[in-house]
Amino acid sequence: MAQTSKPLTGTRVLSLALNLPGPAALMRLHALGARCSKLEPPAGDPLQSYRPEAYAALHAGVRVLQADLKSEPGRKVLQRELARTDVLLTSFRPSALKRLGLDWSALHRQFPQLCLVAIVGAPGAAAEIPGHDLTYMAEQGLIQGLNLPPTLYADMGGALMACEAVLQALLQRKRKGQGVRQEVALSEAAAWLGLPRHWGLVSPTSAVGGGHAGYRVYACKDGRVAVAALEPHFAQALCGAAGLQAGAMSAPAMHQALEDWFARQTRHTLDALAQRLDLPLHTLPPKD
Repeated sequence: MAQTSKPLTGTRVLSLALNLPGPAALMRLHALGARCSKLEPPAGDPLQSYRPEAYAALHAGVRVLQADLKSEPGRKVLQRELARTDVLLTSFRPSALKRLGLDWSALHRQFPQLCLVAIVGAPGAAAEIPGHDLTYMAEQGLIQGLNLPPTLYADMGGALMACEAVLQALLQRKRKGQGVRQEVALSEAAAWLGLPRHWGLVSPTSAVGGGHAGYRVYACKDGRVAVAALEPHFAQALCGAAGLQAGAMSAPAMHQALEDWFARQTRHTLDALAQRLDLPLHTLPPKD
């Protein structure tokens, strides 16, 4: 992630969070200049075993240590690290944190300047209920048929929210003079991503849900094309290129006319057209 400034330079972040949300947050925090360390169990992070290349990308520049937090030597390693940490990032259920002696009251008593950002599945008492990206997406109606989502939206959205929470915690610490706790729920990240659907912005009749003929995915001669000619000047340029009279972009006749025109075009022709007319479109290979 390219950065023109490093606002977290000098900030020390320690993560105990495994799998995707924690490491993804750590990746962005490192890009913002934070000195990032991660304490993993002796068996390592499960992510490393099922997708090593993803693990490597997420932990580039991160100092990785291993310790068994249920053992006395492991707890000593953790205590040593916490003593020089500004923000602790976790992804355990609250009951697991308490068993490890890492609940907020215990942490704050021992390390008053330490901030905690706790990534949980859901807020409040629901944080004890098991779940993953897929179940949080399903709760928000974001699963279509039997298909899995094309990416892990709740996990990555939660990672962004965790970074935001780190920034909030540091600002609050500066004002209050002591560490604070922030909680990030993956279910709320999924809910945030689902708001356009909740508002009806992506319903089939809405402009960005398929109702506008200039904002759709069409088949072309050798693949597909994603068209985002939503603004009037883009729509007019698109219609002109297709030899059509610009009119109501929601009219079924306009949808059909553009569908017929795109079906006769190659990806190469459309890519060149986009560059020449400054059109927002992107060609794709045939549907998988």
